[in-house]
Amino acid sequence: MIQVPAKYKKYQEDFEALERADGSGWVHGLRREAFARFAELGFPVARRGNEKWKYTNVGPIANVTFAYPFAPQLDEVTVAELRRRVPWDDGWTNLVFVDGRYAAEASTPPAKARGLRTLRLAEAIRADDEVARKHLARHAAFEDDAFTALNTAFLSDGAFVHVPDGEVIDAPVHLLFLSTGQSAPGVSHPRTLVVAGRGSKVTLIETYVGLTEERYFTNAVTEIALEDGAEVSHTKLLREGAEAFHVGVTRVTQAQNSVFTSASFSKGAALARSDLYVLLDGPGSSCFLNGLYMTSGTQHKDNFINIEHAKPHTTSRLYYKGILDGKSRAVFGGTVLVQKIAQKSDAQQTDKNLILSDEAEVDSKPALLIYADDVKCGHGATAGSIDEDTLFYMRSRGLDPEAASGLLIQGFAKEVLETVQIEGLRAYLDDLFLGALPRFRFQFGERP
Repeated sequence: MIQVPAKYKKYQEDFEALERADGSGWVHGLRREAFARFAELGFPVARRGNEKWKYTNVGPIANVTFAYPFAPQLDEVTVAELRRRVPWDDGWTNLVFVDGRYAAEASTPPAKARGLRTLRLAEAIRADDEVARKHLARHAAFEDDAFTALNTAFLSDGAFVHVPDGEVIDAPVHLLFLSTGQSAPGVSHPRTLVVAGRGSKVTLIETYVGLTEERYFTNAVTEIALEDGAEVSHTKLLREGAEAFHVGVTRVTQAQNSVFTSASFSKGAALARSDLYVLLDGPGSSCFLNGLYMTSGTQHKDNFINIEHAKPHTTSRLYYKGILDGKSRAVFGGTVLVQKIAQKSDAQQTDKNLILSDEAEVDSKPALLIYADDVKCGHGATAGSIDEDTLFYMRSRGLDPEAASGLLIQGFAKEVLETVQIEGLRAYLDDLFLGALPRFRFQFGERP
């Protein structure tokens, strides 16, 4: 039996129960190896000497005993009510997962698309699917990350999307992960594997929604592999409950001439961390990463984004924006790494933050590590409040301070929202973010 510290006994009990219920198949050894590694690593609660977690305290996660739900059900909302709360289109392929497990009653059949394969990971594992076995747990390594190790230890179900060579999928594939709060406090370990074959094209939407205001923990891992010439457009939305904890790890590997486009949107959760790593592992590959996050109250949002240029003639663009209010805090960190072999690389990294309260705080630390000598790279970060000169100009045109500041905040957010190409999804995000923008009140001439 794997030895674990006393504070992790509940995780061990649930892991052993899962093994007894579903301990067969080729992932059995992988899960046990991952749980043993989690037991060795433990949660990264140490702040000193731990640069990855320097500005984010995971003590609130480590100090709570979370229960793993073995038989989750949709008993809090009807399917119709659910669809009104999330981005939804019957023309999409909608795969719904409740507390990490597939819910057929809430999902819709795959849209008609020649060659598209959407399976439960559980089915792919039982069938010993060749593609799933080649890629699963190969891109998201758990040796040095406790959260990935814990997710892999509980790997039993999830989403598997495979687009074969040359296929162009017009309708988006929507992966919807719900947390019900049936086990209070509960934990789920959503797992996603996406493989885009040579010359294929697909649009993905990955949504995380909480159906409860009780405390819970979502520990998600997503692996995306793009083969030569593949194009993947990926939108990720976090809309967790106000007391929720969310740690999401996304690992993207790109082959030659592939294109990965990402738009990340975050609103909600007491503590949320988005850990994204993109490996440009083929000449001519490129990634374009955009993000918008909004925090209020005492919320904490951590964006940890790393891009590695491992081959020549690769391109990356990173552009994130944050809107902070109340006593909230945001973190933006990560590195663009250009390997020695990656000549002719082109990388730009930008983080901009709009702070609406004297008590809000952002820690922004973009970084470049460049080992090649023929590159074009740059990075920058800004944080500030609404510009008073601009506000004065708008007031001189007849707008009151609240209306003028509201328009400025909307303009700040719109730049990222407009990168979403799916009309229905963009309308949903407009309502979600622009409708929730804080009202900005202050006397003219005073700093907000």
